[in-house]
Amino acid sequence: MNPILVLLVVLAVVVGPDCYIRFSLLGSASLGWRLVWWLPSLLLFATLLLARRHASTWLFVLLTGLVLCVVLPKLLFALLSVTGRLLSLAWPQVAAPFHWTALVVAAGVSLAALYGMTIGWRHLAVRQVELSFDNLPADFEGYRIVQLSDLHVGTYGRNPRFLQRLVETVNQQRADAIVLTGDIVNTRPDELSPFVSVLSQLHARDGVFSVLGNHDYSLYATMLSPASRRDEVHRLVAMQRAMGWQVLLNEHRLVRCGDSQIAIAGVENTGKPPFPKIGDLPGALKGLPDSTFVVLLSHDPSHWRMEVLPDTDIPLTLSGHTHASQFKVGRWSPSVWLYKEWSGLYSEQGQQLYVSEGVGGTIPFRLGTRPEINVFTLHRIR
Repeated sequence: MNPILVLLVVLAVVVGPDCYIRFSLLGSASLGWRLVWWLPSLLLFATLLLARRHASTWLFVLLTGLVLCVVLPKLLFALLSVTGRLLSLAWPQVAAPFHWTALVVAAGVSLAALYGMTIGWRHLAVRQVELSFDNLPADFEGYRIVQLSDLHVGTYGRNPRFLQRLVETVNQQRADAIVLTGDIVNTRPDELSPFVSVLSQLHARDGVFSVLGNHDYSLYATMLSPASRRDEVHRLVAMQRAMGWQVLLNEHRLVRCGDSQIAIAGVENTGKPPFPKIGDLPGALKGLPDSTFVVLLSHDPSHWRMEVLPDTDIPLTLSGHTHASQFKVGRWSPSVWLYKEWSGLYSEQGQQLYVSEGVGGTIPFRLGTRPEINVFTLHRIR
């Protein structure tokens, strides 16, 4: 995109509302208050310049906070206020209602964004889900699987407090198996280092299983060469295995209960562009008898409709990736514009997909969608 055009858009969105509010509503304010008025926008542009030179999670968080809590509310206020002024040329009585509506909307958006960045992302939810299948081995009646997805541990810096609470809550579920469906980090394996001791505490009778998501391939570390990215992936896999996790790279593991067994299979990331398509589903299932009950871990839910439904009879697929855009109103989220399956349970052709809204995100923000721990109890249809 043309950088000049980008600059003009930014100026229009940021400086335009500032100028409108300053000269139309704050004309009588003292010099000190007028200077204070411009500080958020100056801080925004300074953060933008720093972010271009230094890829920092916290700079990105600051930038996002300024946009959500300051820029967006001011833009909405200016648009509603200008609309009211224009309409008042024909209907003078609408000016005051529009002005007060603009104030209420701007204040509401700012407070909601502030809540999402300070409290919303910390408010853990445990989702209990009962799933029934006609081909589940009888010995696995009541089998419990806990799913975590999209930890994005780099967002927490070096503070393990939230993840410690997450691990304790997961272990309280007394799962038979714990699965993680990708995006452990944001950009680099180094982000995982401060949390190795905490995440190593995850415990389930049959083990902890994980797959890679699009962020786990260091694709967003743009300064790295392809060879360096491959090295980073190997390092991330080695770190997870050192924690006792079984990383499934287009492969499966058999889990036994009584005289029966099921397979937990995992594929590397497979999704729609621009996300990588690396998975090998036939390879993950290789050697399994057709009658085997399979739980498939696949980070991107697009994979379910792309390959799982048309080419297999896998009864249960667990995915993440969408985060429900970290913003939801009731049962609606912007994710509906990007994904056919983006949250919760879907069933088609006797096969089921569950899409977790995830735990974290590249920024610490959630509004209307809580970081979630998904607890599945498997049942056999009698």
